[in-house]
Amino acid sequence: MPRALLLYGHPQPDSFNDRLATHYARGYRDAGGELERVDLTSLAFDPVLRHGFAAAQDLEPDLARVRDAIERADHLVWVFPTWWASPPAIVRALVDRVFLPGWAFRYEPGQALPKGLLAGRSARVVTTMDSPWWWYALVLRRPIRTRDGSATLAFAASARSRSRWCTACAS
Repeated sequence: MPRALLLYGHPQPDSFNDRLATHYARGYRDAGGELERVDLTSLAFDPVLRHGFAAAQDLEPDLARVRDAIERADHLVWVFPTWWASPPAIVRALVDRVFLPGWAFRYEPGQALPKGLLAGRSARVVTTMDSPWWWYALVLRRPIRTRDGSATLAFAASARSRSRWCTACAS
């Protein structure tokens, strides 16, 4: 069974999301898998990518540990609520600070799209919201799926992402 990394992005430790993450981890381990959980709100790091991609910004020790855990993982699991049609700021900050050029992707001469450097991983995104599924799908047009699936996970993998989506309509 693949080695999994669960990235938990809800600030409340006793939330519905926490219970989903806990049960997901338990089920994964009960099935024989190895899973590491990282609670993003417990990490100490500057959430701002200070220079964009124009200059390097050293990773704080917590971000370096997350990056190393991603490298060890075969399967990434993201659990977070959907607020205002997007993930909490801590989830976005982690992506901004860790999924950087030279590590997650690389532009190559003559190529319109970058080469993804995190290929070979699968992902599952578990997100919750307090809106009905049809509002998210039909009116909002699945913004989390687009951002996380196409614009982040598939981008860094250089191919269609092997992502699975779970959306629960409660937070």
